[in-house]
Amino acid sequence: VITEQLVIEEYERSLQFDEECLNAMLDGLDASDKVICPVCKKNNLTVRNHSVFCQCGLYISTQGMTEEKLRALLEHTLTEHSHRCFHSPEFTVTSGMEEEASLLMSCPVSVKFLEGI
Repeated sequence: VITEQLVIEEYERSLQFDEECLNAMLDGLDASDKVICPVCKKNNLTVRNHSVFCQCGLYISTQGMTEEKLRALLEHTLTEHSHRCFHSPEFTVTSGMEEEASLLMSCPVSVKFLEGI
């Protein structure tokens, strides 16, 4: 019984930490005109010449993307995810052999490609 209670308490602490991280990320998106890279979580993304890139190496070709659209898309996706899941999602860049790079959001519960990026 004690072990089960400790596991539950640790899980609840983990959920609270994940929620705090998500809220901090959302606050960061609202804090300025810049968009923080969801992959490295420390540099600002640059949206220029039909591409989105970061100092960490993230590079994605886009069509008609602006910082405002990108911020809104990330914010909407994170908010939508937080309504269904308490885990903080992770972002990675993925590409196939013939496909262009895409931004992928994943967590232990779900995976979603961000359309438009």
